[in-house]
Amino acid sequence: MQIRAELLAVLRCPVTASSLTQQGNQLVSSVPGPDGTALRYAIEDDIVLLLRPEQLAETAGAS
Repeated sequence: MQIRAELLAVLRCPVTASSLTQQGNQLVSSVPGPDGTALRYAIEDDIVLLLRPEQLAETAGAS
């Protein structure tokens, strides 16, 4: 799924507040995160998940 340019222009990384670019089924931050690497966010079922993988695991374990 390709994210529309208008939506991509307003989405921001929740950690770095940087813009995001799409790479396949992920959105990638344009500024490195605290560990020095780009942050990646999944796109699942046409929904952008702006949670880091460890946060998704915590959410799944809480239900």
